[in-house]
Amino acid sequence: MNPSQSVPQQVKILDVEIDNITWSDLLRQLKSGGIVFTPNVDHIVKLQKDPEFFLAYQAATYRLCDSKILQMASRFLGTPIRDKISGSDLFPAFYQYYAKDEEVTIFLLGAAEGVAEEAQRRINHKVGRNMVVQTYSPPYGFEKDEQECAKIIDMVNESKATVLAVGLGAPKQEKWIYKYKDCFEHAKLIMALGATIDFEARNVARAPKWASELGVEWIFRIWQEPKRLWRRYLVDDLPFLWMVLQQKRGENRQKRSEVPTDA
Repeated sequence: MNPSQSVPQQVKILDVEIDNITWSDLLRQLKSGGIVFTPNVDHIVKLQKDPEFFLAYQAATYRLCDSKILQMASRFLGTPIRDKISGSDLFPAFYQYYAKDEEVTIFLLGAAEGVAEEAQRRINHKVGRNMVVQTYSPPYGFEKDEQECAKIIDMVNESKATVLAVGLGAPKQEKWIYKYKDCFEHAKLIMALGATIDFEARNVARAPKWASELGVEWIFRIWQEPKRLWRRYLVDDLPFLWMVLQQKRGENRQKRSEVPTDA
């Protein structure tokens, strides 16, 4: 991001720089476009061992704290992140903020057949205009089909949507965005939003706000989809706690080594 555009401070958690930005500043800046990723614990862990995912992350204009646990980790590391801005909170805040701005139109990419259309109907009803102009639910494995990807790019371009909201799950959505980010003629803002389209369509229930604020939303998600999510939260993501502790120890060692000693 350009320093002349009031770049927010960033907080480093492991090897990921997360923007320490407030809601008001972010919503105002998004009109200028960019690529939005929303790192959570699962992203941070995957980034440690997936070079392609890590490369895709470098293209993000904004990396927003999607997790209360990440926010807690930032405090533990001594550099607190001001606001938790999850994709599922950001997207409705975004379309409400720009509800009356006719220049802002949205293409929804992702979710199962019919789900994005229901999200489109609900969003347009809320804002009182045809803000979501088109949707598409790609088939399984589409990201490996160059012809299918070209078709999607043509659809987005022909819709003239200025915002592309992608809900394909990580790391697929981030990798896809990175590969095709320069192919869009009108979509200046691209947002990787995970399950947000399902939430907007009421196809999947969100965790209660209190659970999100306490950092236990993952328990609700496991309860909803145990077969798909139990391993992610209970096995794959556990190393995060140890890695953050190691970062803290490393920083403490560095601080001690910088203290001058008497000759």
